[in-house]
Amino acid sequence: MFEYHGWVTIGVSAADDDETALLDRIVERVRRAVRDFGDIDLVDLRWANGVPMLHFAGMDKHGAVMAPELLELFTRVGTLAPGSYGLLHVWDDQDLQHDNEFRVHRMARGQVTELADTYLSPVAPVIVDVYPEFDTE
Repeated sequence: MFEYHGWVTIGVSAADDDETALLDRIVERVRRAVRDFGDIDLVDLRWANGVPMLHFAGMDKHGAVMAPELLELFTRVGTLAPGSYGLLHVWDDQDLQHDNEFRVHRMARGQVTELADTYLSPVAPVIVDVYPEFDTE
């Protein structure tokens, strides 16, 4: 199973002086990118107190297919809006290198880096007792 949870606060630049018309155009481009992606279980792009925010989450049986596409979408938002910041948490129990851990993709100033998760990992035993791959009895 591939599980993902992400959010992005969308910004034109890190200067915090976003031009409203430019920000509106960027948000529309982000909206189209999300729409074109298609298979997000839960997605919400809205303005809160004058700031555009994107939230998305879901589960998919085929992480090997969806994971790179989801990361590409997350990275695309940062490219479209280089002042953006946010987090994307993913857990793919079929990823042989990281099947017992969440991975975190951090967006800061529109740039995405991958980090280890220290809050929910290792998945077994932090959030589940065990699953067969890790049962050593």
